[in-house]
Amino acid sequence: MIAKLTGTIDEIGMDNIVLDVNGVGYLVFCSSRTIGAIGGKGDGATIYTEMQVSETDMRLMGFASGSERDWFRLLISVQGVGGKVALAILSALEPGEISRAVATADKAMVSRANGVGPKLALRIVNELKDKVGGIATDPVAGGGAVHAPSNNNADAVSALQNLGFKPADASAAVAAADAEAGDGVTLDALVRLALKKAAR
Repeated sequence: MIAKLTGTIDEIGMDNIVLDVNGVGYLVFCSSRTIGAIGGKGDGATIYTEMQVSETDMRLMGFASGSERDWFRLLISVQGVGGKVALAILSALEPGEISRAVATADKAMVSRANGVGPKLALRIVNELKDKVGGIATDPVAGGGAVHAPSNNNADAVSALQNLGFKPADASAAVAAADAEAGDGVTLDALVRLALKKAAR
């Protein structure tokens, strides 16, 4: 299994690059976000990779960050989401945006990706909402800072559920509170703000 490649960008296509690693050219399919982040032809680059194998094809998928690869793996675990659709989602949304869309059940945000209709978007947010906590949201190089959910989020969601809120409602309220409060918010403050959001 190839987990990572470091080499020189030899070619750049619409949805792929050729990375020269010690004289061997690897064809790597990437999101447009990754292609925009890794540099230009002749530049050195490190690509995190995932091999996709089917009965008729074998493809190497590439990502500018580990969190983008983690999201790819999660996305393709959803029925109806193949590698091409997963890359389309990662082209349209940063990992942090996908995390927020799933946490708040925002199917409209996921539907911004090419090839993702309302029904598939709903399935994606429903199936992944319980898995979001394990994904880091480090920024993709050149893509700007991504607001990472605080470590208090899971505890805040649990607190709201203990107060009788449904899991989806608790997650949405905490995500909204976290986005408003920003970094460094305490657990108590996050829970109080989330309760205000949930009460609206």
